[in-house]
Amino acid sequence: MPYVLAINVAVEKVSANDVIINGVDDPAFFELKIKNIGASDNFQFYNFLGFSMAPKGTVAIASGETKNVQLIVYPREDLKVNGFYTFQYFIRSQNGDESTQELTIKMVDLKDAFEVGSGEVNPESNSIEIYIHNKENFNFEQVNARFSSAFFDFEETFSLNSLERKNFEVQLDKENFKKLMAGFYTLNVDVKVENEEADVEGMIKFVEKDILTTTKEDYGFLINTQVIEKTNEGNLIAETETVIKKNILSRLFTTLSPEPSSVDRHGLSVYYTWSNKINPGEKFSVTVRTNWLFPLLVIFFIVVIVALARQYSSTNVILSKRVSFVKSKGGEFALKVSIVLKAKNSVERVNVIDRLPNLVKVYERFGGEHPKRVNESARRIEWEFENLQQGESRVLSYIIYSKIGVIGKFALPSATAIYEKDGKIQEAYSNRAFFMTEQRKKEIEE
Repeated sequence: MPYVLAINVAVEKVSANDVIINGVDDPAFFELKIKNIGASDNFQFYNFLGFSMAPKGTVAIASGETKNVQLIVYPREDLKVNGFYTFQYFIRSQNGDESTQELTIKMVDLKDAFEVGSGEVNPESNSIEIYIHNKENFNFEQVNARFSSAFFDFEETFSLNSLERKNFEVQLDKENFKKLMAGFYTLNVDVKVENEEADVEGMIKFVEKDILTTTKEDYGFLINTQVIEKTNEGNLIAETETVIKKNILSRLFTTLSPEPSSVDRHGLSVYYTWSNKINPGEKFSVTVRTNWLFPLLVIFFIVVIVALARQYSSTNVILSKRVSFVKSKGGEFALKVSIVLKAKNSVERVNVIDRLPNLVKVYERFGGEHPKRVNESARRIEWEFENLQQGESRVLSYIIYSKIGVIGKFALPSATAIYEKDGKIQEAYSNRAFFMTEQRKKEIEE
């Protein structure tokens, strides 16, 4: 640099940390090389603009001597401007001679001293590198910074030298940004140096990534359930189509959740289609449940009805049994048992057998057909008929009684008819009859 000549000194600025951060008390530094051209003297440095300067006292420089002097300029609290600021200062000798010099300092707001940024993020990223860059020729001994964005939030304290860039690797939690769309997001950095704070902003690029995962479950036999779930793990809106195929039979027993967007039939097949747009981080689920239990139950009941119908149509003799309460003179518990015997077809050598419950006796008088045998020891009563014509019916009745009171439900066994049809011996059975003692005079049948 060229020398600036004064009355008796030559001044050369060797280097400088010439930045003052507004609101921060740290000064600017200038390294000067001063050559005393005149006689040995003591020199003083000062200005008329209110900047505090050092050295405060005088600096002795011998005649012809060149000395390095660090000139320190302290910021003024009442002066906050942005940009370059040039002012005059003076070097005075002991005899009052002066040399006028100039200094230029750069005054910067705290927020303008930094640049922040980061690498790119995608939905599969586990970490990201962010940085803060000191753009000025100024040493920050202690910086407290809080970094926040849609992807992270953390705080750091560090030093940052002149023009230095400091990098931080941040671990990411995918849950924090799984619903974010691709694009640019703001990186906010709250910087604090001494008592001065500033907000610095940067950008984070969330790069496009199309990730759609599909999971399927299929379980159950009689009640078969299919679950198809699609998850958008990317950061773009995913357009998806889900298709389920059923045949014309299974569709009758199938329930769908949610309702499909369209239903198409092609021959014996039916196609259900769901068309959806899934936002980042969201899921879409289709549940298809086919209940084969219902048609199996229908088939079972049909088989049972057909079997009973066939059995009924193949039965030649029908027996029905009922019981009713009878008042007795002695106050004994008594019931009248009635058996209706009906021939659907002509039969021969019919033998009807009824079994007597324990603890009861048979009253000697009978109504309707008289029994052929009454065997109380074997607890049997029998009727015999040589033949019965088609449609012919007989009523068989008798009275049983007991001197021991009966409480609750009284059950009578089924009656049996043994007969001959076309040279073959066959059997028929009646229903079982029941009587509840608290429901007197009320007939109860199975």
